[in-house]
Amino acid sequence: MKETRRMSATAAPAARDRSDFRTVTTGGALVGLVTGGAVVLVVAASRTLAGGAVRGGVEALLVLAAAVVVAFFPAQWTAARGTDGIAGAAAVGLVGTVVFSAIDIVLLRPFKAYPWTWDAIGGGSTWWYLPVWWMLGTFLAWMGGLVTAGQAARGGGAGEATLGRSALPAVAGTVVVAAIARLAGLAVSLPAATGGAFTIVLAALALVALTRKG
Repeated sequence: MKETRRMSATAAPAARDRSDFRTVTTGGALVGLVTGGAVVLVVAASRTLAGGAVRGGVEALLVLAAAVVVAFFPAQWTAARGTDGIAGAAAVGLVGTVVFSAIDIVLLRPFKAYPWTWDAIGGGSTWWYLPVWWMLGTFLAWMGGLVTAGQAARGGGAGEATLGRSALPAVAGTVVVAAIARLAGLAVSLPAATGGAFTIVLAALALVALTRKG
């Protein structure tokens, strides 16, 4: 009897490809809160740290950490292995951007946490960038879901798609690309270069995962 129970427990499939309402909304709320916290820390660093190199380095690390959370945590929560889990991860990312938008509008802007020079592009409007933000957050979580699913497929099981295994190539690639951008003399700040490099590297890794799957 004990042996039968042990075999049943071993054979039971792990939870995977979750896209239920609770997972999406709870995960999205956490992503939004983490994003808001990261923005507050970046603002604090920009106002308190002296020296451009130190300040830029700290801000870049915060951007990279927040990007990893936005891109890869949703896929871990939805156990992205197939279409449903990947779509669920993208939905978590979208909800996260909406939650952060609420934090931004209700808390950060009234307290003038940061200068929004982006508003000038939209003629002083604060709304033009919101769809762009929603698309970016959804895109990152979607790409993270594809990379996580690809990692699981290569590992032969759900247990192989750990956060570290999934995110490490993106982090390493981001460091390399951002360093190249700075050495090439591109007129962008280190935090901006880090964010842009992460997005490009993540999309490339997702494309590779799709190619291998196909």
